[in-house]
Amino acid sequence: MTNLVLSILMLAAFALVAGAVVLWRRGVRKQAGLMVLLALVALLNVAIWTVPDTGGQAPVDRLQPADR
Repeated sequence: MTNLVLSILMLAAFALVAGAVVLWRRGVRKQAGLMVLLALVALLNVAIWTVPDTGGQAPVDRLQPADR
């Protein structure tokens, strides 16, 4: 489930950047900048969960599987 959420978050970040480019070309600079900032925050969150630490284990790998 976590992989699905992280994948959707990555897709949302790419969509935010694409939307920001469109808004930037239309002259709506403030909202475009905020969309890029939100995309960066989303990408940083994905990086926090997936980049391994010095021990070589990512936080997402340490999650316990949910009981079914």
